[in-house]
Amino acid sequence: MKNSAQPNSQLSILNSQFSITSMVRYILKQIKIASSRAYGKWFAKNVVEETIDLDGLAEHMSNHNSPYSKGVIKGLLTDMIGCIKELLLEGKNVKIDDLAIFSLGIKNKLAANSEDEFTVSKNVEGVKLRARATGELMSKTLNLEATLKKAQYINGKLTSTDDNVNPNANPNQNQNGGGTGGSDNTNVNPNPNEGGGDNGGGDNPGGGGNDDPGADED
Repeated sequence: MKNSAQPNSQLSILNSQFSITSMVRYILKQIKIASSRAYGKWFAKNVVEETIDLDGLAEHMSNHNSPYSKGVIKGLLTDMIGCIKELLLEGKNVKIDDLAIFSLGIKNKLAANSEDEFTVSKNVEGVKLRARATGELMSKTLNLEATLKKAQYINGKLTSTDDNVNPNANPNQNQNGGGTGGSDNTNVNPNPNEGGGDNGGGDNPGGGGNDDPGADED
């Protein structure tokens, strides 16, 4: 009993350390498109610290006490990607538990006036990949573990503040600042993205980006 409890204790310590050191930094941006219904308002935008490629992911996985080498892991991941693509092009969806459901969507270019006038060459721009989170990567699960840390640009350098917030624990926190308590609206990136939300257009012709910061929500 004593030996079997030790790994669990070590795992708890590792999980505790992970939850303390892992944070999602964000900066505040202002909508500056006059035609947007959110014009002049501020919203949080996550900071991308680094983009990890397949080689980096394989190395990261191999360092997690894995019995498999970086080369073996990378080979398996490469094969998985190829198989997912093959299945998607056969009109199938691929669900990977605790990751995402992968599927293809059609990008329409121009709506036809009638069914008889519709042609793929004239009305379809192409296909696109879709990914919908499942299990551990769904928003409701991520919100339980994510801790947000405000960052701001000072003299061109991104610097974090001391305010750490769990969005699930403080659902009504006002990120816009104000009053005598100090505003969060200062010292943001001098070159904010004026386009608002991250989501691109939908499948319908003419579907463009959304200026509404709420477009990023599930």
